[in-house]
This record gives sequence, C-alpha cells and structure tokens, in this order.
Amino acid sequence: MPNQPSPLLERLVNVPVIPVLEYHSVDDALHVSEALVAGGLPLLEITLRTPVALEAIQAVAKALPQAVVGAGTVLTVEQLHAVRDAGAQFAVSPGLTQKLADGAQGAGITLLPGVATASEAMAALESGFTFLKFFPAEAAGGVPMLKSLYGPLAQLKFCPTGGIDIVKAQHYLALPNVVCVGGSWVVPKDAVAAKDWGRIRKLAEEAARLCKG
Repeated sequence: MPNQPSPLLERLVNVPVIPVLEYHSVDDALHVSEALVAGGLPLLEITLRTPVALEAIQAVAKALPQAVVGAGTVLTVEQLHAVRDAGAQFAVSPGLTQKLADGAQGAGITLLPGVATASEAMAALESGFTFLKFFPAEAAGGVPMLKSLYGPLAQLKFCPTGGIDIVKAQHYLALPNVVCVGGSWVVPKDAVAAKDWGRIRKLAEEAARLCKG
C-alpha cells in the first residue's frame, strides 16, 4: 500500500498543539471551542468519551467553519463513519487494528492512528500511515523514545499525546519527527466549570506561541 502524506499535516503548519477535549454539554463545547480557535488553536480533537460527543462534533463543525474539527477515541470503523457523518474532518485512535486501518482507506476522513512501539509504528507504515499519534506519550517512553525511533523510522512524523503539559510540550516539539502535540492542559476542568472562557483563550494563545522543531 503506498504511503501518502497525511492531509492533516498541511493543516498543522503553524499549529503546535491539538487540544484533546472531553465535552459534557454542547453549550460548553461551543464556548470552549470558540475560545480555543480565537486563541490560535483551530484543530480540535473532540473525544468520544461522553454521550454528547457526536452532537458536540456536529454543533462545533457547523458553528465554527474556521475550525478543523476532529474526533478522538475512535475505536471502530462504525465510529469512523459516524464521526465523518457528524462533520469531523479527521479521526484519532489510541491504537490501530488491521480492521480499522482497512476501513480508513477510502472512508472520506483522515485517520491519525496511535502507536506506542517500533513494531506498531512499522505495522502502521505498512498500512500506509506516515503521520502517527504517539500514545500514551509519557508512559511509553516520552522524548527519549521518539528520539530512538527517529533513526530507523525517520520517514514517520508524530503527534505525541498523553501526560503532556506546556513545559513538556516544548521538549517534544524540538524533535525533528514531532509535528505537534496533543494535550488537555489548555482546557482546565475548573475553567470550564467556572465558564471562564477568557482563561481558556489565554491558555490557547500561550500554547499557539510554542515553537516547533
């Protein structure tokens, strides 16, 4: 299977962070997403971890056409189709099965599959994926692991996610094989509870200023 560049890479040229989002109401989804986009983070990963996730994806995609809405925690081909139909432009999975890899071909949505080892990265490459999520980043070896993967697998690009904050993000972004990082630190739970959208926008602005490799 030929390895084609991920269309998602083109959207990440000046975007160092993809917020990983868990929404419990559509109203929160709209306000938080608006604050993130206004702060300079237009790519949003809305995870399928809550009952309102699909509705939130649909609402944000419709209300914020300038955003690039994605879906996270996609585990099956059925979910891949569901998030595409809801308006997601990309999907993120914590790992990669052969069934999901096959189902992503021609599905009309870009898949960012997760890997944690060299063998998993090689399997993803065989399935045609060259842009991968490194997950769970900190638990799977962090920056040293990605440095080690660069030598034998320099053709791969990564979005490390899992346990990353703004300080750690800078170390990941300095690596030649890291395009961006995924993180939830830009949307603190207490800020959402207090409906402090201004604080979230400031955190997004801070994250958007991070320099990449």
